[in-house]
Amino acid sequence: MKLFDSELKVMAVLWREGDSTAKRISDILKEEIGWNVNTTYTVIKKCVRKGAIQRSEPGFLCHALVSKAQVQASETDELIDRIYDGSADMLFASLLSRKALSGEQIERLKRIVEEGK
Repeated sequence: MKLFDSELKVMAVLWREGDSTAKRISDILKEEIGWNVNTTYTVIKKCVRKGAIQRSEPGFLCHALVSKAQVQASETDELIDRIYDGSADMLFASLLSRKALSGEQIERLKRIVEEGK
């Protein structure tokens, strides 16, 4: 499932807040990014059609059907395939060359690599 930036904004609210009414999501996104109610409701409906959100009554209650981890994994796989020709090590090398890491971050990455063996 491919979620666009606008859809990810709605999902982020559900992942952070848990099940919420469309009105509550709209209120949060109005405050955070200035969306009007119609924009929020349109994006929610797109997420429902894609199967990312389940809508129930009363009150147009929204429930996330996909987890943040699932979306992150899917997006990461797509990035690796599209930009790095399927090479996870090239993505990793690119990330390491772009940002200085603390000793703690380096140790955490070493543990992740060891656990992945």
